[in-house]
Amino acid sequence: MTSDAALLADTVREAGALALSLFRTDLKTWTKGASSPVSEADITVNDLIEARLVGARPDYGWLSEESAENTARLERPFTWVVDPIDGTRAYLNHQHDWSVSVALVQDDGRPVLGAVFAPADQQFYFATRNGGATLNDAVTGVAAGSALDLARMAGPKPLVERLESAATGTASHPRIGSLALRLCRVADGGIDAAFAGGRSRDWDLAAADLIVHEAGGKMTALTGEPLVYNRADVTHGLLVAAGHARHQRIVDHFRSHPVF
Repeated sequence: MTSDAALLADTVREAGALALSLFRTDLKTWTKGASSPVSEADITVNDLIEARLVGARPDYGWLSEESAENTARLERPFTWVVDPIDGTRAYLNHQHDWSVSVALVQDDGRPVLGAVFAPADQQFYFATRNGGATLNDAVTGVAAGSALDLARMAGPKPLVERLESAATGTASHPRIGSLALRLCRVADGGIDAAFAGGRSRDWDLAAADLIVHEAGGKMTALTGEPLVYNRADVTHGLLVAAGHARHQRIVDHFRSHPVF
């Protein structure tokens, strides 16, 4: 696993540098699905990550937002789960809140390695299962306590505001375009809690999930169930990440006040 960790870290740093070199340049763009933007930078960065990781570990599975589905991943002991540019809208709008997000998921459905790199701000998050989490090679951790301050939470505004009866402050925290980066802001204590609306995918979540857990936090479905990755269906519902005590308060609140 040490060699996989070094491979992942080196690859994500290289991918981030490539994405940064294309940032704020004239790129071809198009729309995927109903409204999801894609640019040639997404594809170029994806190709680099695939060449490095699959080239070095041909027996591992591959799951990426920007690659065709290959169900062979379901039979592999480990699978790379990749979002070459998470937060493409922010990237194309010349904002800093985008990232490269890559995890290595074991066949138990949980990540064993995770890297999230925000090159525009030179913030590199990394975690290994049972090995802790770092930000720019320094140990990082979630904010302690159980207080619910809406000004220190990020996510879909209607979801955050449903905590108003149990919380203080106002839901005024700035939006973070990359979901992976939003979750990592919990891991470094920059915010107290982060939410994800429905329809997020494995590649948005797996790396940040491990980073949050190894930073002393917890990330689950809004109802408290743990997340499982690299299954046939890679779509997830409403999610929350926070330190343990705060996470429990939030989950308890939504169990008493269901969203649906």
